[in-house]
Amino acid sequence: MPHHVLEITLTRRATQAELACAARVMPLAANHDATRLMTVAKAKNPDRALSRAHHRLKELLPLDVLATHYPAPDGHVLLNIAFSPTADAFIRGAAEQMGQSPRVFLQQTIHRALARNARQEAERLDHALQALLAHTTPDQLLASEGPRSFRTGTQ
Repeated sequence: MPHHVLEITLTRRATQAELACAARVMPLAANHDATRLMTVAKAKNPDRALSRAHHRLKELLPLDVLATHYPAPDGHVLLNIAFSPTADAFIRGAAEQMGQSPRVFLQQTIHRALARNARQEAERLDHALQALLAHTTPDQLLASEGPRSFRTGTQ
């Protein structure tokens, strides 16, 4: 059975006592402020590893999001999110209105949000570049970065 690397985001900083209890259940490595953890879970697939980690840790830590750290063979990163009852009801209702399962609804919603974010970031960078070019002469650009780039052939 393969091992899967999982990243755990907490809703707040974990106490030393919480970390100690959780570490007895699964091996954990915490970041500097104990709000994010890494673990390795043995399971047949990443989805089962997420479920197993969530089941073992849900009573011990203030879990927010569990995610596979490396993409699955299909290129997807899996998430396991514990929604509040209100959020869960909203998602289920919205999914039902769209004729989809909650999983498919969330997947498509996240994909659309990521695509929108990528478009907005590209537009932001384009505007920043246009502003830079509008207020900078070619000589200023060459003086700031040109000689080193031309000399080494790198940027």
